[in-house]
Amino acid sequence: MLASKAVPLAYAVEDITALPDRRPPLIGFPTPLVTVSEAAVQHNLATMAAWCASAGVGIAPHGKTTMNRELWQRQLDAGAWGITVATPWQLSVAVEWGVPRIMLANALVQPDALRYVAPHAERVLVWADSVRAVQIMDTVLAETAEHAAPAAQSRLGVLIELGAPGGRTGARTVEDALAVAKEVAASTGLRLAGVAGYEGALAHDGSDAALAVVRSYLQRMLDLHDAIDGAGLYQGDAPVILTAGGSAYFDVVAEVLAPRRDLAGERGRPVDVLLRSGAYITHDDGFYSGITPLRRGPGEEFRSAIHGWATVVSRPEPWLVLVDAGKRDFPYDEGLPVPQALRRFGEHTATPFDGAVATAMNDQHTFVRVPESAVVEVGDVIRFGLSHPCTTFDKWRALPVVDDVTAETPQVIGLLETAFG
Repeated sequence: MLASKAVPLAYAVEDITALPDRRPPLIGFPTPLVTVSEAAVQHNLATMAAWCASAGVGIAPHGKTTMNRELWQRQLDAGAWGITVATPWQLSVAVEWGVPRIMLANALVQPDALRYVAPHAERVLVWADSVRAVQIMDTVLAETAEHAAPAAQSRLGVLIELGAPGGRTGARTVEDALAVAKEVAASTGLRLAGVAGYEGALAHDGSDAALAVVRSYLQRMLDLHDAIDGAGLYQGDAPVILTAGGSAYFDVVAEVLAPRRDLAGERGRPVDVLLRSGAYITHDDGFYSGITPLRRGPGEEFRSAIHGWATVVSRPEPWLVLVDAGKRDFPYDEGLPVPQALRRFGEHTATPFDGAVATAMNDQHTFVRVPESAVVEVGDVIRFGLSHPCTTFDKWRALPVVDDVTAETPQVIGLLETAFG
């Protein structure tokens, strides 16, 4: 791989390859840096798999969170139905990596992308929220089929997306969504695969009022599914898919949708219910830590696996510390990084850093307000808790994996490479 800001400047390819065997101490790695804690990832994978099994739902985790092949495979190995993606580029990565089932949680209306997808239609699902989108897909796929070998192209599965006023994408009414479903059912190159939605755009906290909004929306998804089924638009024997659930409200999704799951078709048409939560695999110390459904019920909670590390490069005033990481390195869209621990110059162990608060960020610096009495000097390293995994990973082409960020001397055991294009 090309030189990466995630490894020591003198590292060669063979040094990166040898990380699992050599297990060098984290202190030898440069800052700014973001690390992934293997102990937390293992815990989160097992915790989510157990939660889904208990709740009676499947999961197609959103791959955009990490865009990392190893983590995707571990999610599949933990029982995931497939991987969700958001863009044609991400879809192409999933195809190249051999993901067996892929859900594009978006409309696919770019002709070149449709032509690319056509040979892989058997393992791909896409979304649609308008008749226009269905017409574009059907026209392009029909043109593509004319140049394909007989029976070489499967019908592309389409999930009808229901939205809500003030939300993101999605047909705004059940009636409008039903019209889209009828267009799919009448097409020649598409098959009606189920109903999709995203509740995360309708609420942003865990209050009772927010949860009520989410429940109401999910019930409308069921109304749409029932209307489609009642109109006889579903065809074939494959399970119909009902999918919702980001990382903030998947408990409510399971509460409302899981009773409809019937993989064997014992109550009629087979139905699968899939969450699309993605952030759980690393969790965070910010937004998701505060809103995670696992804090609304008993049992294990997720652990944050992502942490930022930055060196103190200036203390120009008694209350002000500047570190060498900024917006190019750490996320800031769901809250500023939170100083957690201090590793003094030349030492291996980080200890709690109380009273420090990040107040602002530039491209390559973060402003940290500290108590004037704080013992912190140029050359010390601060560990930060981060908020929002998605905008953490996409700032890094590679992230060092440490055995356990809470260990006395964290050791680097590997490198996760990302594919954000």
